[in-house]
Amino acid sequence: MSAPLFKIRENGKFGFINAEGSMVIEPQYLGAEDFYNGFSRVRFNDRLVHLDSMGRLLLKHPFNFVGFFEEGLARVQLVSRWGYIDIRGNLSIEIQYEAAGDFSGGLAPVRHHGYYGYIRADGSWAIRPEFENAREFSSGLAPACLAGKWGYIDEEGGLAIVPQFDGCSAFQAEVAFVQEGQLWGLINRPGELLVEPQFEFLEGYASGEFSDGMAIVIQDGLFGFINEAGELVVEPAFAFAGDFGDGLSPVQLHNRFGYINKSGELSIPPRFEDAGLFTDELAPVKTNGYWGFIDKDGEWRIPPKYEACLPFRSGLALVIKAGKWLYLSKEGEVVWEEFT
Repeated sequence: MSAPLFKIRENGKFGFINAEGSMVIEPQYLGAEDFYNGFSRVRFNDRLVHLDSMGRLLLKHPFNFVGFFEEGLARVQLVSRWGYIDIRGNLSIEIQYEAAGDFSGGLAPVRHHGYYGYIRADGSWAIRPEFENAREFSSGLAPACLAGKWGYIDEEGGLAIVPQFDGCSAFQAEVAFVQEGQLWGLINRPGELLVEPQFEFLEGYASGEFSDGMAIVIQDGLFGFINEAGELVVEPAFAFAGDFGDGLSPVQLHNRFGYINKSGELSIPPRFEDAGLFTDELAPVKTNGYWGFIDKDGEWRIPPKYEACLPFRSGLALVIKAGKWLYLSKEGEVVWEEFT
């Protein structure tokens, strides 16, 4: 795996540094995304283009849209049709599909003549198109829609869980969320309901998505958590809750933010104006209008003096001070600073 790169900004343009703060790709793009699976996507000639970790653009073909690389292939769109390129930018699977998803488990969902099927990495059909809709495989199963209802198919295209739901998501190991009406619950791999659909959808939240073994649930506007066994381990009682990280979740109680553990007990009392995700044993929190970082004991590790902070990633955190970007180490030292 290549060393992590970090997006920087100078004079309104974006580039990348390494974890030591050394320049790797000079700021030159009007837009750039974080690296994922070895590639960033940058804005070039008003289009998204893949950029590798050595700063090379994949420019062999012009596309209207480029997706992320998964299993060495990325979906691309030309006018209204889709195909796939490889990591050298070569067209690997011809532009021909009405819609296309990412590769996962060696297969990708595509729509052809109005129906979805699955292709292999060489472009051959693994499952002929016969579904009204379909999504990527995960843990050997994929959501698929027939006659307006969603279920799951196996890698041979057989029905593993009969279509009966109004919606469903990819399996996360042994569980997946399913939708009935405007509510969601959980099923296991045999298709048995672990949790009856009862939780509310909320815009901006990934319903039924587990983080650190826990998933946010919402009932009557209050936030709680279930574990991967489908047990309601934290009753919905909070005005807000964020994802678990390092065993703790930020929650809002009485207009203040603190952290709970996986038993729902307050580990850090609610005394902050805002709070973010724990990563690398530190979390960004806001007090008196400024952000800093605390440890899992609730003690300040980096004093609150920043206008904004993102959680740590691979040992560095992006913060903003006086409108400028800075990257900090876990000791609070400035590794890189924006010059304007």
